[in-house]
Amino acid sequence: MVFGGLGRNLVYFLTPSEYLQDQARYQNRPVRLGGLVKPGTVHYDKDRLELRFVLTDGVAEVPVLHKGTPPGMFKEGQGVVVEGRFANGVFQGTNLLVKHSETYQPPKEGWTPEEVRKLIEEAQ
Repeated sequence: MVFGGLGRNLVYFLTPSEYLQDQARYQNRPVRLGGLVKPGTVHYDKDRLELRFVLTDGVAEVPVLHKGTPPGMFKEGQGVVVEGRFANGVFQGTNLLVKHSETYQPPKEGWTPEEVRKLIEEAQ
């Protein structure tokens, strides 16, 4: 009985590559999407409180729309985790977490999505 609702409350952690490999499975389901904010893709509309950017794991890219103000440490090239749902080809973020560990090391060029994922998970 205790585990009966577990499947409904489960929130998956994915990289953009993992999502794109099995899009149908995650449509309209809550997930946490982790990766790096792609430089040159950040657009913030302060009147509408809409933050748009592209999240990448170095292989795949996913457009993100987050409603609200960006966290103070949010910037291009930053490691982030966005919680939300995919809808109409865009990840609709409801919660945005910025990586800010003192031991953080940015991914190196050529890292695999698995290496990026491990880096982000260790930062949480």
